[in-house]
Amino acid sequence: MSEEKIIIAADHGGYSLKEALKPHLTEMGLVVTDAGTDSDQAVDYPDFGGKAAGTVSTGLFPRGILICGSGVGMSIVANRFPGVRAALCLDEGTARLSRMHNDANILVLAGRKTDPEMALRIVRVWLATPFEGGRHQRRLDKIREMELKLNEISNDSGR
Repeated sequence: MSEEKIIIAADHGGYSLKEALKPHLTEMGLVVTDAGTDSDQAVDYPDFGGKAAGTVSTGLFPRGILICGSGVGMSIVANRFPGVRAALCLDEGTARLSRMHNDANILVLAGRKTDPEMALRIVRVWLATPFEGGRHQRRLDKIREMELKLNEISNDSGR
């Protein structure tokens, strides 16, 4: 994982967990970019989730971590971006499967449901688990085809 870069973002509900994870990510050898928020004051999760997910979607960052209170809002936002496969993981098992079977490129955590120790275990498993490919790649290819068709429909409706 040397010199791998990662983007991390949170809303107010995930701020403290984000801050707790950042030094551990750096210790793991990751170059961490923090896309906000910078306090526990109320903010709108789409602003920060969209900013981070956009950088993963365009390839600027290979992976990201998003955190909000429940993890649901950030998941919804992130998965609106082409090529993003965001997975809300509440334990190590779902983290492992999200990488093995879905090649998740954004890990979503629930700041109000996940303590820092569990979050760190989830992150470690998620970062260390490779994508299996094979039959799982076929499924990801189908998702990519759907994204392309939706993009075509969207472009056609604007004409």
